[in-house]
Amino acid sequence: MTIRLWPITENFGAEVEGVDLRKPPAGDTLAALEQAFARHAVLVFPEQVLTPDQHRDAAAAFGSLEPMAARPAGSDKAGRTMEHLIDVSNLTDADRPWDADSRSRGVQLANQLWHTDSSFKFVPARASFLYGRSIPAFAGQTEFADLRAAWDALDPATQAVIDGKVAYHSLLTSRRKTGFSDFSAAEVAAMQPVPQVLVRRLPSGRRSLYLASHIGAIAGMADGEAHALVDRLIAHATQRQFVYSHRWRAGDLVMWDNRCTMHRVKPFDDLYARRDLQRATVLDSANSCELAGVAVA
Repeated sequence: MTIRLWPITENFGAEVEGVDLRKPPAGDTLAALEQAFARHAVLVFPEQVLTPDQHRDAAAAFGSLEPMAARPAGSDKAGRTMEHLIDVSNLTDADRPWDADSRSRGVQLANQLWHTDSSFKFVPARASFLYGRSIPAFAGQTEFADLRAAWDALDPATQAVIDGKVAYHSLLTSRRKTGFSDFSAAEVAAMQPVPQVLVRRLPSGRRSLYLASHIGAIAGMADGEAHALVDRLIAHATQRQFVYSHRWRAGDLVMWDNRCTMHRVKPFDDLYARRDLQRATVLDSANSCELAGVAVA
């Protein structure tokens, strides 16, 4: 199998030609994709025709899959839940767009904020694999920010201040930023903040910011100071020169590195247009603080 890469920019984002993900990549193909992933951080596989099992198995070739929690009974999406696939569509069990007051809509609205998948879990995500089955005619793009390039462009004084800092991530933080707080006591208890380093060293040796709208606190900093710092870093990292906007086509599978990118979905007419996407997620090897040798309380 011959693989060709069509870079979107020199080092960030590339479209992959010559890979059919109905068969999980292995051997030289997997090695070539891992090498491309390390360089480009976002890989686009167009014109894929995948069943849910094939989607899951393609992701599993890259590492251990993150299990997805079942949706609560009575959810308008309970029937769209699969063990290793999370449904990020705007569709309900009735296979139609959700209502304006849908709880699922309230939870997913925060996907329009810049974030990193599963940084709010103690062992966060390494890679996400988002597959588009039905795409709106307009809007609904996914934007990606290169946090490696953003780190490189920071002034040395800021780099020195933030290197070694530990941030605390929670899903509650990002959801409350959009005004959603309809969580049960059990859900709140399960969403307690987890520590992650603010700056990562990647296996390639490159440094990268590790940011998300899930950050609610930074160890050793007052809350106001921490929030201002995170806002400033996110604004820096999402400048136009660091961002790739992916305009979806049905059959696209997009794979990205959560250790060194942020992403967000752009708004679309979610009460009428169908946007049917599912995501498989590969776990990182450990908590980012553990990987960095940073002690946390």
